Amino acid sequence: MKTLFISDLHLDPSAPGTLAQFHAFLEGEAPGAEALYILGDLFEAWLGDDDPEPEHRRAIAALRRLTDSGVACRVMHGNRDFLLGQRFCRETGARLLEDGAVVDLYGERVLLMHGDALCTDDTSYQRLRRIVRNPVVLWTLRHLTLEQRRAIARRMRAGSREHVGQTAPEIMDVNAEAVASAFRAARVRTLIHGHTHRPAVHTLHVDGQPARRIVLGDWYTQGSVLEVTPDGVELRALAR
Repeated sequence: MKTLFISDLHLDPSAPGTLAQFHAFLEGEAPGAEALYILGDLFEAWLGDDDPEPEHRRAIAALRRLTDSGVACRVMHGNRDFLLGQRFCRETGARLLEDGAVVDLYGERVLLMHGDALCTDDTSYQRLRRIVRNPVVLWTLRHLTLEQRRAIARRMRAGSREHVGQTAPEIMDVNAEAVASAFRAARVRTLIHGHTHRPAVHTLHVDGQPARRIVLGDWYTQGSVLEVTPDGVELRALAR
């Protein structure tokens, strides 16, 4: 028995190596799992469930083959693909998972997050996050034309690159008190998240009790997967 976790693949036609590794993963390791959790930013940009991009359609078909084989798939919104919706779920057989969901993993309650909500020191990013996650804004974006959404996505990616270039790395990492608050609110001892692209297993104490924060890696230059079994966890890099 095993459950797999990945995040921050940022699938994009301009990155064929990542696309090839994702499809190899879905055809090779993933079918041996009970479930696959994708904790945000599966795509570099998701314009909406009507996006006709061929590589996105190919990824959808691959996920459908996985779920048809009996592997449960759960997908969480990231900061790049927050427009994933119900049509995507119907076409892939996956289910959308709320950011901050608590799941039972082999008898342990575990908190799952994309991770961006924990980066509270990055105040300008948090302000943008509140805007784009507003239900009215989401409804408006979904009803724009594809060309309008493409233009917005280009501006947002350019803004993101500029922001990363001008912001100190520690500002974009998680805030310790935000992490502790998440543990307290969910009443768990394990948190799994992505977003920061800093894969590691951190041990810490929250209110005097031991806890662990597992950070998934991105897929820009190699893959990253967390395998959870009844016997423990293993965070692995996948060579490309």
